Formats: sequence, C-alpha cells, structure tokens
Amino acid sequence: MIGIDLGTTHSLISVWKDQKPILIPNQYGKMLTPSVVALDEEGHLLVGDSALKKVHALRNFKRYMGTAKKFLLGNESFLPEELSAMVLKSLIRDAEAFLGTKVTEAVITVPAYFNNAQRKATHLAGKLAGVQVERLINEPTAAALAYGLHKRDLETKFLVFDLGGGTFDVSIVELFSGVIEVCSSAGDNYLGGEDFSQLIAEFMKGQLWKRFQIDLIELPQEVQQSFYEQTHIVKHALSSHEETTFQITLDEQEVVFPFTRSQFQKLASPLFDRLQAPLEQALSDARIRPHELDAVILVGGATRMPLIQSAIAKMLGLFPQTAVHPDEAVALGAGVQAALKERHEELRDVVITDICPFSLGTSIYKTQYQTYSFCPIIERNTTIPTSRVSTFWTTLDQQTRMCIDVYQGESYKLSDNIKIGEFEILVPPASASQESVDVRFSYDINGLLEVEATVNSTGDKKKILIQNQDHHLSDEEVQNSLRKLTSLKIHPRDLPENRAIMAKLESLFEFHRGETRQELASMIDEFNAALNTQNPHTIEEIKQALYEYLDYSKH
Repeated sequence: MIGIDLGTTHSLISVWKDQKPILIPNQYGKMLTPSVVALDEEGHLLVGDSALKKVHALRNFKRYMGTAKKFLLGNESFLPEELSAMVLKSLIRDAEAFLGTKVTEAVITVPAYFNNAQRKATHLAGKLAGVQVERLINEPTAAALAYGLHKRDLETKFLVFDLGGGTFDVSIVELFSGVIEVCSSAGDNYLGGEDFSQLIAEFMKGQLWKRFQIDLIELPQEVQQSFYEQTHIVKHALSSHEETTFQITLDEQEVVFPFTRSQFQKLASPLFDRLQAPLEQALSDARIRPHELDAVILVGGATRMPLIQSAIAKMLGLFPQTAVHPDEAVALGAGVQAALKERHEELRDVVITDICPFSLGTSIYKTQYQTYSFCPIIERNTTIPTSRVSTFWTTLDQQTRMCIDVYQGESYKLSDNIKIGEFEILVPPASASQESVDVRFSYDINGLLEVEATVNSTGDKKKILIQNQDHHLSDEEVQNSLRKLTSLKIHPRDLPENRAIMAKLESLFEFHRGETRQELASMIDEFNAALNTQNPHTIEEIKQALYEYLDYSKH
C-alpha cells in the first residue's frame, strides 16, 4: 500500500520502508511530479514534467474536483477526476517500478475542507487509476502524522498551516502519549499559491497594456504560455530576492519589467485577509489562544514565500518551524497512514484521531418566518466516530409525514449548504407540535453517515445510509461499519456508568438537606446538561469532578 499526495500543482508518492516513510522518485528521479497533463504531436498522453512545456497543457484541475466542469484535451473533454486519474496512474507506475511489485491499494490525501462531492470525485479518480482507495486522509492530518511521528515522545500543541497550490487548510493538533489528536480544522478550497501567481499575472497584463497597448490574449499561444511561466519564476525569485524582473519576448525583442517584493505584498493584501479568517476560526473552535501553541508547522510549497511566513508570525506571534519539508510533509504522512492501515509493528503505539470538518444537520421550518433554516446535529470539528440525536416536532395540524433532509455546511441559510440526502417518515395525524421524531446522525471513521428517524409515539423507525467518499465500502464492510455504529447509538445518559453516577447523586439529594442539597441539585443539573451535549470530552470533564466529590462524600 502506498501513500499519495494528490496536489493541485505537484503530486508525490510515499511508502513505509525500513521503519519510516520514504518518498518514491518518478521516472526523472524527482520527488515532485507536476499535476499536469497534455498531448504530444502524435496524440500520446503526457503527464508530469514531460507535459509542462506543452502549449495546451492542462493544470489546476484539482480546484474543480466534484464539479461538472470539463477540460478539453485534444478532441476529447474530461472531468477533473478523469484528469486526476491520469496523474495517479503515472504515480502508480513510478511506484511499481521502484518497488518491483504491483500496487493495488493506496491512501490518498485531500484538503480537510473538501466537501462530499469533492471527496467522492477523488475516490473515483483512484478507482479510475486502478487502485483500491483504502482511505482518504485530510492533508493537515497527514502532515500532523509526519510531524507527530518525529516528535512522538513529546506533549505538544501545534498548528498545521497548509497552503498548497490551490487550497488552504489550517488545523490545530494536540500530541500526547503517542496520540495525535486533531482538535479543529478550517480552510478555503479556493485559495492557494496559484492565486498569488495570478496577482502577478494580472499586474503584468496591466503593465503590458500601459506600456505597449497590447492585450495578452491577442498574442501567440507560445508567448501567452511563456508569460504565465514567468509569473511563477517571478514569484519564486521573490522568495530569495527583494527585487526581480519579469521578462517577455515581443516581436523578437526582449521586454523587461521590474517587480519588487513590496509591490507583491501590496497586491497580496486581500489574500492575506482570506488567510486570517480560517486561522482564527480553527483557534476558536479548538479553544486555544495563539500563545498556547508550541509550534507552527508549514505545509505546502506556497508557505516558502517570505511574505507568507512573515504574515503567520504577525498573526500568531510565533515563528514557523520547518522540521518537516513543506512540500513533503503531506506525502510522508500518507505513507504513515498506509503503514497504520497495514498494521506495521513499529507503529503499534501511534494513535490518530480525526474530525468531521463540516457540520452535518437537517432543515427546520421556522413557522413565524415561514422559512427553512439549517439545524446542525453533528457540529464541525467533532471527533469521529460519533453519534448525536436531536428531536423535532410537527409544525402543522394533522400532519402525516415528516421529511428528513440531510445537509452539510455552516450557514444558517439552508440554501447556502450542500444537500446530500433525504427521506420521509410517517407520523400519526395530530395537532401541531404533538408528534415528535428523534433524528440520529451516526458518522464513522470510514465516512459512512447513517441517518435514523424514530417516531416517539409509535417507535416506528426509518433510516438511510449516505456513503461518504472517504471509502467505497463493500456490502460486508458496510455491515461491519453498521455494527460499529450500533455501539454509538446509546445516548450517554443511558450508559451504565453514567446512570450509576446519577443514581448516586439523586440518593445523596434525598439524604441531605439545606445547602448540601442545593449543591447536589446544581451538580445533577450540570451533569444532565453535559449528558445532553453528547460530547464525550464535556461529559468526561464533569465526571472526573463528580468522582472526586463522590469519593470525598464517603468520608
């Protein structure tokens, strides 16, 4: 099993070997394979370095994964996942040549903020490339694995700042006792290094018109290709120089435009604002302040820009670390995950927990406003696997059915979220608000979401399975996952341990009087509130305090 970092601009492969993850070189001996496809003059497919210089080369298609956008390659049009499959096939051939054996299974990384459709498209790309995708792992989670393995004997909180060619993710991770726990993730699927290159391109187009009254689109394809290659050269040059030049040949004359790092910084100001919002959200969701972080880990080639590193230092008051190469961290982490799936002996003491990066919920009808809004049931950044239940009431007199629709997103406005499924359940006709239905969402590590509705007055149940793109499960695997989900469906209030604590508190309440009785009433209310959150961390915190109190009350 191999690990693959399927990137917007470059892709990498790794494998677990000699008790560590190692990168696999491509046919040119390079670790980075450009995520670019093209056709040569005879119509043969080119992938990677050989496709780079072609005028009609296709790139950046990862940004459109999960959409209906099509790209023209020769006389045929292709979806983004079909183009991604071409890149994956090339990577797999390189891995087979290096390993001397056929590759049939892979772990593939995706941006943490990839939605349902984008993940499904990535899974399909793997299938089209001829491999069984054993797991899709979030890119910052993979980077955390690579870094966490390096620091596995320490206790630390760190932030993974992942700015790739086309996507941006930030995750807060805690490392303790061999456990790598992802606390929160946030991001922007349409922000990456390519956007910084595009700023340079737009600025230089303006300079071209201002100086020569030439519109780039009117120039030959070869000149346009050279123009866009120069934007990348200039961006990279500014990583090590305060000033550089943009060069382009017009009518066999070389034209030079000076360009400085300060100009670039001014142009990039709106993008820095877009970087800050997900960073603040991730910190807020994890309930961590910047000064509580022990390290900031940079991932993705775009983080090599000094402007980015400087912006991070200003935002967090902490200089980023480079313990793991930013281009290689995600691929190395994918290799670790592949080894974990294969249960390698050296990784027996490594545990990683992941999260659901999006909220999952249903719609509710606001009678007073006569409109629908989004009601989250599993909140974003909830540790998975998890199971949560909410109760909903009928809104009309003599209502006979309730529609349970399933949405993914964060917006109060229902239309701004992504609908991923729906079903109906029958309810006995009665006055409005007299009939209720419990709706339970159960989400497992394979990305399998089960939505179950139970009519409380009759006990009738109905459910659907929404197979998330993290794993295409066989019937047997679905049944295994369902058995695991069953163990999640008990409300925390009904667990024997929690019932025993509540019974003890109620017994003491009956026994005592006065201030002690009031104190016990507050404890019962607080414990009930914690159980109703169905959040394991919240429940565990209050349980520890109650254990201490109950132990003290014995003496």
